[in-house]
Amino acid sequence: MAQFINSVLEFLSQLGYFGIALGLMIEIIPSEIVLGYGGYMISQGHLNFVGAVIAGTIGGTLAQLFLYWAGYYGGRPFLEKYGKYVLIKKSHIDIAERWFEKYGAGVIFSARFIPVVRHAISIPAGIAKMSATKFTLYTVAAVLPWSILFLYLGKVLGKNWSHVKEFAQPYVLPIIIAAVVLGTIYFLVKKTKKTTD
Repeated sequence: MAQFINSVLEFLSQLGYFGIALGLMIEIIPSEIVLGYGGYMISQGHLNFVGAVIAGTIGGTLAQLFLYWAGYYGGRPFLEKYGKYVLIKKSHIDIAERWFEKYGAGVIFSARFIPVVRHAISIPAGIAKMSATKFTLYTVAAVLPWSILFLYLGKVLGKNWSHVKEFAQPYVLPIIIAAVVLGTIYFLVKKTKKTTD
């Protein structure tokens, strides 16, 4: 597996900024690894930090838009049949649908930082015909800090970039907590607004 990951990263590194975007769009290896390696490339002077952040944000957002449009046009039956090809199981869709129904559009932002549901949450947004503009804004708002964090850590770690996931844990937990708190506040504000209307 490690050899496969290294081969993919070497191929992506030859594509420069497009390689980062492509790696996040297809996500055959976790985004943290792609971005961590991107940070290493920055430390070696092969990439510029701002350019890498832009590439990471575009790639991460496009990946979610593909799932959103699949939900929008294909619906749940299509995704249950073909979701396995993008590593999305029926159980992931179930959880994401429950979250979306319970917390509404705000969960598009907060769920991005939580394993398992962070990719699948785009599907019920598409099925529910959520505004594409709103969906994109929430997605970018979450993908941007995620890209900055892992690119920065990869840059700082340099040759030790492969430890980026362990190194990131003290930073990711507060982000998850903040995202959940923001999502809960959004949910409560929407609920209060509905009852007062």
